[in-house]
Amino acid sequence: MMSHTPTPNASPIPFHRYGETLTDITYCTPDNAPQAMDIYIPDAGGPWPVLVYVHGGAWMRGDKAEPMMSLFAKGMTAQGYLVASVNYRLYPDAQFPAMIQDVKCAVRFLRAHAAEYNLDPNRVGAVGVSAGGHLVSLLGTTDASAGWDVGEYLDQSSRVQAVIAMAGVTDLSRNFPNADIEAMKRVGFGEYNVVEASPISHVTPDDPPFLLIHGDRDELVPVEQSQVMYDRLIQQNVPAQLVIVQNARHSFTAPGGTTPTLAEINQIILDFLAKYLR
Repeated sequence: MMSHTPTPNASPIPFHRYGETLTDITYCTPDNAPQAMDIYIPDAGGPWPVLVYVHGGAWMRGDKAEPMMSLFAKGMTAQGYLVASVNYRLYPDAQFPAMIQDVKCAVRFLRAHAAEYNLDPNRVGAVGVSAGGHLVSLLGTTDASAGWDVGEYLDQSSRVQAVIAMAGVTDLSRNFPNADIEAMKRVGFGEYNVVEASPISHVTPDDPPFLLIHGDRDELVPVEQSQVMYDRLIQQNVPAQLVIVQNARHSFTAPGGTTPTLAEINQIILDFLAKYLR
């Protein structure tokens, strides 16, 4: 990873957007369908490492401004991370690989606008939940050779330096108790083979570090999805950490609480980022 330590006499570029939240920033326009992101900017410092947040929703629904987003962003900007929460094309208006094409374009957009947003283009991490976990895992395991880097900013890389996948879908060849995911396997992935669309199929030794978090009582995405991905990453000598949250369902909540707790999970995430994205 390239060093970005400034020279002692370097004059910082004036930046006037500290603490702002920039909403509905168009990052790419695939098939004349503009896709937007929200950017949450820390109060001071920079250039900051970036966290690209990808929402879930079975590739059919969901939004960059989901209820937990502002709380997550506030916590991360306070720790010195710029957060970009992205929307992407959804089924049925689009089929795979539109979703990963959009997320990759979002990463390239951020790198192309690094100076404008005072971010460090060499420290980009990705965080995703459920279907978003699938997409960020594909970000971590594929490069331009996969054929999903299309559209704008092709002079920039879509690779990321760290991946956090929560309740993520990693192996679509397996069965799911969730009807939406099974339906997407039949129609939403179009002509794509579910093996090719699975992050586990693309793991290679040069992949970035992964943090996989999954509830052991997940009723929608079985915990085995993160377990098999972890096993494959370790097999390929990719730095990986698996956190199985006891008593947790897909939402990481439980009437009697979870182990680790949500606060402890947050600390695990911060420790992982401090190790690999700082």
